[in-house]
Amino acid sequence: MAMRVDVGTSGFSYTAWRGRFYPKKHPSDGMLAFYAGHFGAVEINSTYYRLPTPRALAPWLLEVPRGFRFSFKAPGQITHMRRLLRCRAPLNRFLKAIEGFQRQKGPVLFQLPPNFKADVPRLEAFLALLPPKLLATFEFRHPSWFDDATYECLKTHQVALCIADSETLATPRVATAPWGYLRLRREDYTARQLSAWARWVKGQRFRHVSVFFKHEDQARGTRFAKTFLRCIG
Repeated sequence: MAMRVDVGTSGFSYTAWRGRFYPKKHPSDGMLAFYAGHFGAVEINSTYYRLPTPRALAPWLLEVPRGFRFSFKAPGQITHMRRLLRCRAPLNRFLKAIEGFQRQKGPVLFQLPPNFKADVPRLEAFLALLPPKLLATFEFRHPSWFDDATYECLKTHQVALCIADSETLATPRVATAPWGYLRLRREDYTARQLSAWARWVKGQRFRHVSVFFKHEDQARGTRFAKTFLRCIG
């Protein structure tokens, strides 16, 4: 089977993108439909701050093609406030809020804070709470996590190591699940660098992979995403 590659940006509803990605006077309530005409997935970061209501999210499904995928960032209450401890109730509330997306639901991103050092037993206990069919990916932002104990824990639960690339930290390119998740956060990618990332992705044995570029006001992420799509073929 051919690998499915979903490419997009972190978020889509940015007024600063008018005249850069969206037409200058494009209405806010039509941004998702326009975005979905160019990309096959989006990473929703607003769920980090507050839980969405099914009523608020339902209209999104009417604006996108059936194959479009939504990835959601887990609430900060889980990753930053409780730091993976005593999370059963908030985790269940979050998963309940996004369950209506069904087959159009992409991976769920759990992004840990930079000062959260490696604690594999705590990670193991949290992963045991996740539903077996949930596609989950973890972004670690403290380098102490990057070792074999972490990778084996993720592999046991078929959770993907989020391959994040930024000016301050680059995640080792280790595959821990049959699928992949990349967050390419730099603001200065060249066409050659994006081509190299595309070659790496194509060289993996992933069933599918999600690739998201950073949001910033200049809409560079949308241009990087388009270049990446051309490179991936």
